[in-house]
Amino acid sequence: MEEKIYNIGVEATMDVIGGKWKPIILCNLRHGCLRTSELKRQITGISQKMLIQQLRELEEAGIVDRKVYNQVPPKVEYSLNEYGETLSEVLDNLCSWGEQHVDTLRTKGVKVRMKETV
Repeated sequence: MEEKIYNIGVEATMDVIGGKWKPIILCNLRHGCLRTSELKRQITGISQKMLIQQLRELEEAGIVDRKVYNQVPPKVEYSLNEYGETLSEVLDNLCSWGEQHVDTLRTKGVKVRMKETV
């Protein structure tokens, strides 16, 4: 295994949760177990292939658990595990900052809206 060298802690964090989709997947999983199809419905624009790839990477990183039920049709659920739950504060802060940023953009006259959650 090749040694990884990080200059600052955020590099190690981004190595695990970086990219366009992983933080969004993790934020959705904070609210409980979700099936792949449920995640796909909640994440606009992600392809099935990309969703599966990102979930596998998060599972390999040790922050997401995958539970397969022995039934027909197959049922698979994903959830944050105990280690993944330690990211909750980071994810909360990212969400809060994003909401404030949207408000800032609006005050500058930029047309932007956030999808309402159910």
